[in-house]
Amino acid sequence: MNQHFPSVSDVQPELGAGQGFFITFEGIDGAGKSSHIEALALALRDQGRVVTLTREPGGTPLAEKLRALVLADAMDPLCEALLMFAARRDHLQLVIEPGLARGEVVISDRFTDATFAYQGGGRGFDWSVLGMLESWVQALPQAQAPPAVLPAAALRQPDLTLWFDLAPEVAAARLQGARAPDKFEAENAAFFARVVAGYERRLQAQPQRFVRVTADRPLPQVRAQVLGAVSERLGAFGAGA
Repeated sequence: MNQHFPSVSDVQPELGAGQGFFITFEGIDGAGKSSHIEALALALRDQGRVVTLTREPGGTPLAEKLRALVLADAMDPLCEALLMFAARRDHLQLVIEPGLARGEVVISDRFTDATFAYQGGGRGFDWSVLGMLESWVQALPQAQAPPAVLPAAALRQPDLTLWFDLAPEVAAARLQGARAPDKFEAENAAFFARVVAGYERRLQAQPQRFVRVTADRPLPQVRAQVLGAVSERLGAFGAGA
């Protein structure tokens, strides 16, 4: 049976154009975000947008090498965080910023919220140190070299973050037997509960850019929420461009 998923144009015909727009997908492994990223990219391309799909950690040759280390090798939380932000810096300079400057929609499978959730929440690493690293790596060009933590408005942040919120036990059941787990996927339920709490903390700090996606619903309903959220935000953004 063929299923009909609403397109971006079903929700809002005019997306607007002329400026870049940065969308991130966040959530624990097994939350289902990956199955919706390609569908969103296709919907946006059907509306005439140029879309760059990327991921973190990764997205550049250097960042992919760092990804392999982070996902496989044992290391302390500070080392993990430093490698994540090093990969992010290269990713920003070579992929994200150039894509936005060209007026593209850049869609990344994870960004900085994941570092706060996994290293800050899951590993229990110092949140303030992560904030300082975020300031150093993500300061917008017009911002002064940060001596400490900069406000979110002075940093490169997503225009829209779709957080796929799912109970860790449901995510674990989805992943069971799907593939050999990396070192994060192999963590226990308590770790992922802390990761979810980390995402919640980021949402509470910057609610204006987050949309909480109820990821335990049927796929068509999740797809509709994703496309509706993007259409609303990107349409408003384009109209003001």
